[in-house]
Formats: sequence, C-alpha cells, structure tokens
Amino acid sequence: MDAQAWQAIGLTLQLATLTTLLLLVLATPVAWWLAHTRSRWRMPVSALVTLPLVLPPSVLGFYLLVALGPQGPLGQFTQAMGWGLLSFTFTGLLIGSVIFSLPFAVQPIQNAFEALGTRPMEVAATLRASPLDAFFTVALPQARSGLLTAAVLSFAHTVGEFGVVLMIGGNIPGQTRVVSTQIYGHVEALEYAQAHALAAGMLVFSFAVLLALSFLRRPGGRGLA
Repeated sequence: MDAQAWQAIGLTLQLATLTTLLLLVLATPVAWWLAHTRSRWRMPVSALVTLPLVLPPSVLGFYLLVALGPQGPLGQFTQAMGWGLLSFTFTGLLIGSVIFSLPFAVQPIQNAFEALGTRPMEVAATLRASPLDAFFTVALPQARSGLLTAAVLSFAHTVGEFGVVLMIGGNIPGQTRVVSTQIYGHVEALEYAQAHALAAGMLVFSFAVLLALSFLRRPGGRGLA
C-alpha cells in the first residue's frame, strides 16, 4: 500500500476512536434515561435516536451538509463564533459520525441498563449512596458489557461508513479521505489492485468485529446476558 492508503487508514482510526469516545459519553446518559423514564417523550426520543438505522446515509449526510453549510443554523453559528465552516473538515466528519453511529452506542447500553433493573440502585440507596454515586459505582460497572459492546459497534460502524462521510467531507487527501472513500477513489480510477488491498483489510476487520461480538454475547461469557 502507498503513503496515501496509510494516511487514509490513520485518519480512519483517528475518526473512529474519537467518535467512540464521544459516543460513550453522550450515549450513556441518554440510554439511562430511556431505560428508566416514564415520560411521554420516551418513544419520540427513542425513534429519533434510532432514525440513523433506517435513514439512507446520503439523506442524513445531505441534511447535515445543509446544516453545516453557510446558510444552515450550525454553519451560521460556527461562522459567528469565528470557527469558519465545518463542512468538508475533519470536525464535520466527526459530527456526522457521532450522529450516524448514535443508535449503535445507545441501544446496547440501554439494554444493559434495562437488564440491570432497579434493585441494585435501591440497595445502594439504602446504604446512603447518592443517585450519582450509585450510578458510577453500581450501574456502570454492572453494565460494562453493554458499554464494551457499544464501543466495539461504534468503532466498527465508523470505520465502515461511506455515504455520510462522502457527503459531509468529500474526499480530500489528508483531511477527510478515509478508507471507504479511498477505496471508492481507487475504483473510480480503475486501480483495482489498490482497492483490493484496502477492501481485503476491511473484510478481515469486519469479520474480527463479528467474532468479538459473538464472544461478548456467548452464554456464560462476559457479554450481555
């Protein structure tokens, strides 16, 4: 593989790592709220979180591109703050990746919290633990398998995304060109040998992810019960 391929791989890993870390921070409180609330807003919020699963990536990417553009609300805000436009930048890719992979982080964590039930938190309350202390010392450790599954799925989904990153970031070498768009560029240029090398790596990576998830979910293992 040439230098551009390694550059795309490095950018992809950087994007996937940052996306996963941000998603774990953002998705955990959302998943906790969805697992325990009785609010009438639960179903609409759940549908909104799940929307990227059924929405075509090109549609999501288009609306994010509009929102981040010069006439969009986010674009106008970032320009007013002196940050410039985030479309066709790495930061724009990061925003799109977080939104696109949100359900892959929320759902496993939510399932883990729902499986935990309310009993452990009630016991912690009888021991005079505050709700926040109980959350960090009881709920999160008990839901670690859900957090791990969310991290694996979020990372893998970000590595493999194409439509959203192409719409928001284009295919700029060293800035927004990730592995999926690099493969696309090779195919467009009829450079099938280079495309094969990257595609084979993605195939092996995808298989390894599925194998890891099977291990996490196996009966009697450390995965989700």
